[in-house]
Amino acid sequence: MEILVYIIIGAAIFILSLLVGINIGNKRVISTLKTKKEELEVEIKNKQKEIDKILKKAEEEAKALKQKELLEAKEEIHKLRQQFDLEAKQQREELKTNEERLIRKEESLSKKEENLEKLKEKLEAQHENVQKLEKELETKLNEIAKMTEEEARQIVINEARDKYEREIAQKFKEIKDYYEEESKKYARWVITTAIQRYASDVTSEITTSTVSLPTDDMKGRIIGREGRNIRTFEKLTGADLIIDDTPEIVVVSSFNPLRREIAKRTLEMLVADGRIHPARIEELYEKSKNEIQEYIKEVGKEAVMRVGIKQPHLEIIKLLGRLKFRTSYGQDVLEHSIEVAQFAGMMASELGLNVELAKRAALFHDLGKAVDHEVEGSHAIVGGQIAKRYGEKLEVVNAIQYHHNEVDPMTPEAVLVAASDALSASRPGARKETLENYIRRIEQLEEIAKSFRYVDKAYAIQAGRELRIIVQPDKVEDEIAEKLAHDISVQIEEKVQYPGVIKVTVIREKRSVAYAS
Repeated sequence: MEILVYIIIGAAIFILSLLVGINIGNKRVISTLKTKKEELEVEIKNKQKEIDKILKKAEEEAKALKQKELLEAKEEIHKLRQQFDLEAKQQREELKTNEERLIRKEESLSKKEENLEKLKEKLEAQHENVQKLEKELETKLNEIAKMTEEEARQIVINEARDKYEREIAQKFKEIKDYYEEESKKYARWVITTAIQRYASDVTSEITTSTVSLPTDDMKGRIIGREGRNIRTFEKLTGADLIIDDTPEIVVVSSFNPLRREIAKRTLEMLVADGRIHPARIEELYEKSKNEIQEYIKEVGKEAVMRVGIKQPHLEIIKLLGRLKFRTSYGQDVLEHSIEVAQFAGMMASELGLNVELAKRAALFHDLGKAVDHEVEGSHAIVGGQIAKRYGEKLEVVNAIQYHHNEVDPMTPEAVLVAASDALSASRPGARKETLENYIRRIEQLEEIAKSFRYVDKAYAIQAGRELRIIVQPDKVEDEIAEKLAHDISVQIEEKVQYPGVIKVTVIREKRSVAYAS
């Protein structure tokens, strides 16, 4: 029993000594940690001071660099201003030279008119002398030959005609040839001056547009599960989506610039939104169409402002905006119309004609092309009818309809509009005939497809190598769809000239939609 007590007392003493040792060790560790913390705080303060010095030095360097760039910009502006003043001075000198040349021309023409008046007076005096000679001869002939008065008069007239007719005709031809040559020179001078004063960049339309993607993963979302997204997109827009290995790029292809622009905007909205599914595609497609309508209106107003004429009817402005998405031989029809208006205005100014009338008729001359796919008839005649419907003057209507010589001109301004149109079209680089032929072939393919019954929509895609036809699913069964594809392909072979092979695809798709509220 006593041994057990000793053992317990010894164990208690051992435990107490162990606890005391642990407490002393903890105090030492805590003391060491405090010392380390203080050293770290000192080091952090030193580092902060170094960072403050570096930041201050960077601010001073940035300020110096900014001042240097400002000085360089001021020097560049001064140089540009000097260059502008020099060019303006040269233009003023050229205008002064041209003005002096015109004054000399006017003086020369005045002198020639005076000479013509003198010649006219001389011819009238000669005519009077001839009449006197006729009377004298008539009297003598009556006395000598005892002729009647009428016979004597006829003999005198014949002799006078033989004697003076050749001389008068020759003089008339000389005067006519001279003034014809002068008028040709003046016309060439007016046209050359107009061309020199007008400078325009020519941009030919292409059939594709590119849309940038944030990542290549977006291509899979655009295609959708089993291709449902891309099928919906192409069906709605009538444009073809080309998704290849090009990184972060999708190509929108369509021969119709309006369709291509709507499709491009729709795709850009979808990419920005990130939610890509058939319902969202339809929603953003409608939104893009509405935005394009507003854009068309703004483009029309801008064209009127660029030409500098009085505001026409709002419907005419809208039709002008639609010409932005119409091409003629690869040339933007709206830009072409503005160019024709500028040419016509310059030439009318040089000739002293009505500049407002010439510009107005020239800007509206291709108005019929905005609706030529909806209305039968020549675009010149249709454009004149549209202008008349919306309150344009008869002179403007006549100039529009005359520019392809389909009616007689009423005013000199109408002739200027036709000349300006030909001038714009023939200017080197303005048009590309190959693109126009391609677009005409594409349009012909779609028109052939739409001429068949039960065809709802038709789109030529893949640069005209494929024709996709959407039919009414309630009225066309599978067997009829196959027959329809065959019939359309036969019509294309008979009526269209094309390289390679054209694939005709008939699509019948029925949708059942319900809404739970």
